[in-house]
Amino acid sequence: MDIQVMIQPTPNPHAMKFVVNSPVKTEGTVTYSQAEDCQDNPLARAVFESDAHIKELYFNDNYITVTQDGTSDWGKLEEQVKAVLLERLPGHNPNFVSVSPTTVQPEGSSDRTELDKINAILNETIRPALQMHGGDLQVLALKDNVLSIHYQGACGSCPSAASGTLNAIRNILIDQYRPDIEVVMN
Repeated sequence: MDIQVMIQPTPNPHAMKFVVNSPVKTEGTVTYSQAEDCQDNPLARAVFESDAHIKELYFNDNYITVTQDGTSDWGKLEEQVKAVLLERLPGHNPNFVSVSPTTVQPEGSSDRTELDKINAILNETIRPALQMHGGDLQVLALKDNVLSIHYQGACGSCPSAASGTLNAIRNILIDQYRPDIEVVMN
């Protein structure tokens, strides 16, 4: 297969989305914060090793979001990451199972039925836009009408995630789920 890589900017000035014409993760998502976490994923390790300014990688479906510390030149960094992807993707296993310590697990105290309702609303309203921008969110818990979420990928360090996006999530859930819900980032 001829690997193709398309680079897309995100609303986060420190993150770029690298879209490829093959899967990078077939089931679920994973976030890496350092090369040492990538034992299960040689492709991720190679991307980290391409530039010391990379601070996070997010794998989802057919894209990888690369977040840097803000001090690297994007033109140079894009070429380095693209070169690694073109070289390593033919041997990459998108069915890898991550044991990354940075994976946030949902808390066990939540009502699964209620979380399923909330996830269904978010799947229809919020997640498509977040994924289009190289990120996503994970619902962690619902306790005493307080919903805890965790941003992933480009959304994790995006300035608008803490304000505008969080308010949009809250307003949609107030409208479609229940009027007394609060949403907090974890």
